[in-house]
Amino acid sequence: QVQLVESGGGLVQAGGFLRLSCAASGRTFISYARGWFGQAPGKDREFVAAITWNGGITYYADSAKGRFTISRNNAKNTVYLQMNSLKPEDTAVYYCAADGRLRAAVLTDLRREYDYWGQGTQVTVSS
Repeated sequence: QVQLVESGGGLVQAGGFLRLSCAASGRTFISYARGWFGQAPGKDREFVAAITWNGGITYYADSAKGRFTISRNNAKNTVYLQMNSLKPEDTAVYYCAADGRLRAAVLTDLRREYDYWGQGTQVTVSS
């Protein structure tokens, strides 16, 4: 059974930081791009960041640029999202995902291109 399991969410004050992790099991995703999406209460799930299969290229939503960093460790089949300078508007459930395209050279922010999803981890930023 393929699983993506997020961890690292929690409650933090504005200006603080969190590091999210997403571990994969059941299959390896080392040849696939990975992404993070966030879903705030009452809103659609939105793209946050993505990284190519080899970690060479990253892509961020405007709201994440300069504050968030996506990285991966293929030896551990894990992807990370370092979230710094957090704001109350970052409050959301964060989901990791695996792109369905083998060794995609171009990253995407489209949900439909991601075939596997985790259950999500809650991030709450207080003001």
